[in-house]
Amino acid sequence: MSETIRIANDDLVVTVATLGAETQSLDTSDGRSWLWSGDPAFWAGRAPILFPIVGKAANDMIEIDGVRMPMKQHGFARRARFSVAEKTDSLCRMELGPSDETRAAYPFDFLLSITHAVEGRSLKVTARVENHDKVAMPFGFGFHPAFCWPMPGMTKGSVHHVALENRAEPPLVRLRDGLIDLTPLPSPFSEGLLALDHDYFIDDAMIFPEGAGDQLTLSAENGPSLAFTFENLPNLALWTKPGAPYICIEPWHGMAEAHGKGSDILNRPSTKILPPGEAVEFSFTVAVEG
Repeated sequence: MSETIRIANDDLVVTVATLGAETQSLDTSDGRSWLWSGDPAFWAGRAPILFPIVGKAANDMIEIDGVRMPMKQHGFARRARFSVAEKTDSLCRMELGPSDETRAAYPFDFLLSITHAVEGRSLKVTARVENHDKVAMPFGFGFHPAFCWPMPGMTKGSVHHVALENRAEPPLVRLRDGLIDLTPLPSPFSEGLLALDHDYFIDDAMIFPEGAGDQLTLSAENGPSLAFTFENLPNLALWTKPGAPYICIEPWHGMAEAHGKGSDILNRPSTKILPPGEAVEFSFTVAVEG
């Protein structure tokens, strides 16, 4: 059974499962819950960690150095049991290293650390990827947290917005048969503002490969908001199942296999290549406002 770790301060209570190092809840001290509950009637996920790929590979196979290897959608970290490396009242750090199972799909000596830390009304989740191998290590990484839509205290049908801090209108791309179609489509943002509508998700996720910036706000009209800051995560996706009561705010460094580009991991858009002995960090912060 997966263990659940609780961290808290005077403003927030957060729980994290050792299975997948996945956030299980984000509650304010007034009893409001902001993170999706994982109701399997819609989607059992809550905030999966995506590693060593983001998105799908054709036939669930990737190619590394000419060798085809099995890799399910979003990689294996979300299904793996992490060990608890550090725990305080307001912080927990979990780690995942290589095993016979991971090497069968991804033949590298890595260490993936996921740290959850609360400060005031903010939760920061940081991922650190270390390459302990003797060769360069290609991978993708992403966060996939789902938040309540409608937000706490709001009714179904109330207007919710995603607002980009940079006021940009980033081009949209879509998935086709689970793979990225890199043909750019008109942006649904107008001066950085998007009114959420379930019809946007009939064709699956909305993906913005570049230009969305590193800050955005999810807000309910005349209601509360969540402010996000991203570090080292240039890609953004928004996703829900049409009619489901959640919205995923997904910052990534890596995307699904692209049509026409083949299964080589190096050809996946935004793949990160980490030299031997080096480490890289990715993080997002969400602050509860209102």
